[in-house]
Amino acid sequence: MEGDAIVSRQSQVGSRKAQGEAHGKYVVSGFSRTLLVFVLAADLLAAPRYDLLLQGGHLIDPRNGISAARDVAIASGKIAAVAPRIDPADAVKTIDVRGLVVTPGLVDIHTHVYAGTGESRSYAGDNSVYPDIVAPRSGVTTVVDVGGSGWRSFEDFKQRIIDRATTRVLAFLNIVGHGMRGGKFEQDLQDMAAKPTADMARRYPGLIVGIKTAHYSGPEWAPVERAVEAGTLADLPVMVDFGARRPERPLSELVTAKLRPNDIYTHVYSGIRGEQDPSGRLNPALWEARKRGVLFDVGHGATSFAWRIALPAIKEGFLPDTISTDIHVASLSGGMKDMPNVMSKFLALGLSFDDIIRRTTWNAARAIRQDALGHLSAGANADLAVWRIEKGSFGFVDGPGLRLQGAQRAVCELTLRDGKVVYDLNGLAAAAAAGW
Repeated sequence: MEGDAIVSRQSQVGSRKAQGEAHGKYVVSGFSRTLLVFVLAADLLAAPRYDLLLQGGHLIDPRNGISAARDVAIASGKIAAVAPRIDPADAVKTIDVRGLVVTPGLVDIHTHVYAGTGESRSYAGDNSVYPDIVAPRSGVTTVVDVGGSGWRSFEDFKQRIIDRATTRVLAFLNIVGHGMRGGKFEQDLQDMAAKPTADMARRYPGLIVGIKTAHYSGPEWAPVERAVEAGTLADLPVMVDFGARRPERPLSELVTAKLRPNDIYTHVYSGIRGEQDPSGRLNPALWEARKRGVLFDVGHGATSFAWRIALPAIKEGFLPDTISTDIHVASLSGGMKDMPNVMSKFLALGLSFDDIIRRTTWNAARAIRQDALGHLSAGANADLAVWRIEKGSFGFVDGPGLRLQGAQRAVCELTLRDGKVVYDLNGLAAAAAAGW
């Protein structure tokens, strides 16, 4: 009995000791966790808030009404802050852009980028250029392929180009089911069908942003009317490259009766389809159409921009709503060259750089109903371009091959897509080589 009591007391003592040890361990563990929380909190407070800071540039952001010195901070691929001064200590990396102009990444609404099919003499093939070769070096972060694919071929275009490109690629779907594959396809009225075109557009909202009709040489209105029908069914704008000039379907009727508000007439300064009247003044129908809400796009291309049309039109006050390149193999190596060269032509025509940026960013984004693009509001995708405006004597050649001298030229220094550098002309974002 006495031995049993001794064992029992020893067990109680041992139990209390074990509980004490356990309690001690709990106290230490709780203290450690509290200490860890404080350490982590201190680390978070000390960690930079931004991934990247563009410091000291002149920001042009038309949507937000900014044309002033601003710093721009980026975090997680988004615009995090825009302010007159942001502390570099708050950023992991700072890029000095003093003396340069910072803008939203450009939106080129008229391009041909359905490359890689191997089809010769086709804008669904060898006439087109890969977007990542031409866009980043031009400050362009979004391109719109206009009509390379139709409802029959869009998914091939998506797989070949859209899904693989770093550049954001959107599309205007051709009213021709086979797309922009040349004469025998583009003149085939039987392959111009509104319903399957609209059905495909509705299947890919946000990627297909409009309907295109182009290059038709016949007298019928059918391509335009079916494109507008498809646009109405899919609730999308229509872009018209009006093809051959025909008396049966005059430009005046197209822009004042056939097109709807917010539809787009491209190649406005071509002079090929009656944009100018015999007196040398702008066709009055274009003024009337603008009042109706029709939009007018440059679409420079290889032969679709002429000084003899652009100079008097701009003197009359008829500026384009959007500035685009119509970039393809021929225009790339011709007078068009690239978006900075086209922008520089409009500097030579008397537009300010602010005017030009409005027409290549916010106006362009609204024309394709993509209001998330073309601006640097907080939370927007960090698509940006940085520019140097060079002074000197520069020659700019139009489609017919005539030269106009200009005193300024826009040069793209840096392009960011979702906060990542995709083009850097002079190594602004690069570290200096040690010892040199």
